[in-house]
Amino acid sequence: MFRVGIASLSTDITCFLRLYSYILARTSYFCNIIMKLRAVIERITYQNGENGYSILKARVKGYDDLVTLVGNMLDVTVGTVLVADGQWKVNRQYGSQFVVESYEEAMPATLFGLEKYLGSGLVKGIGPKFSKLIVTKFGMDSFDIIEKDSQRLGEVDGIGPKRIKKIHDSWMKQLNIKDVMVFLQGNGVSTTYAAKIYKAYGKESISLPL
Repeated sequence: MFRVGIASLSTDITCFLRLYSYILARTSYFCNIIMKLRAVIERITYQNGENGYSILKARVKGYDDLVTLVGNMLDVTVGTVLVADGQWKVNRQYGSQFVVESYEEAMPATLFGLEKYLGSGLVKGIGPKFSKLIVTKFGMDSFDIIEKDSQRLGEVDGIGPKRIKKIHDSWMKQLNIKDVMVFLQGNGVSTTYAAKIYKAYGKESISLPL
């Protein structure tokens, strides 16, 4: 009897969360409410390399199905964790979509997340094979090793000096992109223009008069 009661309660809670998420999405659509979502990118449907406009499928807590994110999100890859501000809109052809107005990238909080992030192709020189080896070797310190003590990557079988340099250079480039996007958005620049500014001026974007 007790076990049945617990199972029933769990089902009720799940149903409530689904209903709450649906109502919240519909309410934000009609009332133009700005919401915040923490999303793990699972699939890239479309991505424009020039302006960063992307259509992404993401896993979001509280939603059974993948959530569609649309907006200018420069160099976002599978495995990336985004904390995004935006609004729900309903596209007549594609249904509910979360339109991203601004976002920040968060670091994965689990070993699985680290491995998926590093193996996504975002960091040149690391694919699924080396991602698994690096995370197995360094665990949650993997990012710090790549950024601050990259020579230690040589402790991983198959990674030599050339690959170490390629990995470190690619990692630092991604950090520059993140820093610039956070800076520009923090100064009121939309994600659309932030992506264009970065494409034109690179890391020098931070020194531009705004």
